[in-house]
Amino acid sequence: MIIGIPKEIMHGEDRVAAIPSTVEKMVKDGHKVLFEKGAGVGAFFPDEDYAKAGAEILDDVKALYAKSDVILKVKEPLFNEKLGLHEVDMMHKGQYLITFIHPANPVNHQMVKDMTAKGVIALTLDGVPRISRAQNMDALSSMSTCAGYKGIILAADVLPKFIPMIVNAAAGMIKPCNALVIGTGVAGLRAVATAKGLGAKVFSADLRPDANEQAMSLGAKIVDTGVPVEIGCDYDPESKKYKAKKLPDEWLEKERQALAAAVADADIVFCSALLQGKLAPVIVTEEMVKSMRPGSTIVDISIDQGGNCAITPFGSVETKHGVVLQGIKNIPGMLPTSSTLMFANNIYNLLAYLVKNDKIVLDESDEIVKGVLVCRDGKLIHAGAREAMGL
Repeated sequence: MIIGIPKEIMHGEDRVAAIPSTVEKMVKDGHKVLFEKGAGVGAFFPDEDYAKAGAEILDDVKALYAKSDVILKVKEPLFNEKLGLHEVDMMHKGQYLITFIHPANPVNHQMVKDMTAKGVIALTLDGVPRISRAQNMDALSSMSTCAGYKGIILAADVLPKFIPMIVNAAAGMIKPCNALVIGTGVAGLRAVATAKGLGAKVFSADLRPDANEQAMSLGAKIVDTGVPVEIGCDYDPESKKYKAKKLPDEWLEKERQALAAAVADADIVFCSALLQGKLAPVIVTEEMVKSMRPGSTIVDISIDQGGNCAITPFGSVETKHGVVLQGIKNIPGMLPTSSTLMFANNIYNLLAYLVKNDKIVLDESDEIVKGVLVCRDGKLIHAGAREAMGL
């Protein structure tokens, strides 16, 4: 197959979908790799290294899209302002796209519909199931590690106070900041560890008992959500872990009430509660934001799937009710070298898994394929997207 790797066009996005070593693997697997000139520069991978690995460097991204059987990207297709053309418009029927699409997010609905109508076969990395045989393809977990670390750093950067306890001869003791982490999956646990390492007093909340145990082991104090395990979780016998599920409205409201006091007392609220393939639950209401101290901050890394805070700005940072709300979409892109190393290996592993006899084969009875498949043969298949669109 011909595999195309274009440069990411989202503002501030320096990641790229391949590194020289994964390009070398693709070439050894028998594929031809087309690489857009300069696509790896932002992550500090120069064109010459890709050329040495066997890629053909192209300056014309339209030609790259036109010639490729498969497109590997980091972010969902966007409007290319330089060309005055949407990336979907450069794609063709039967072409495969593997990237983060977040198809349930209303912001992406029109783009998903356009891809479907065009006959693109789209696979979304946020749908890779959390099962043992898919661990090396799980880009969402890899990027969550980056977002958990960097998200707390972003919070620290805007806070008008120290995070750790400070003892000063003139002022006496200054208390440490309170950090509340909502959702302690991969990102949340990294956020707990980072906040704890910076000296914060850390609290956390999750519907899953095993996630709470892990957060406690890192030094967090657990805030009870008030939701019984059987209401908030399904047990997965394969992974032997609990999976959070969508709460009925009355239980979601009870969760908000249970967390209200902890939110009000927090200097940092880190939001990372996700439901795989679905819109993120709105846990922090505008009234809860109003209850926070002026100068506090909310870092909502679930923004790609709608956000856990009702008023988080999509893709930007704003101050509302005296609270700095951070809805930055591409936090992992702020660590472009580390995140690209992880991402490129994840996407290569998924590609290699799907290829049989030099072609991608999609067996919809396979749990991995079922999780990642968005659209195929002009049909929108992704259950979370269909639910969010009311189909």
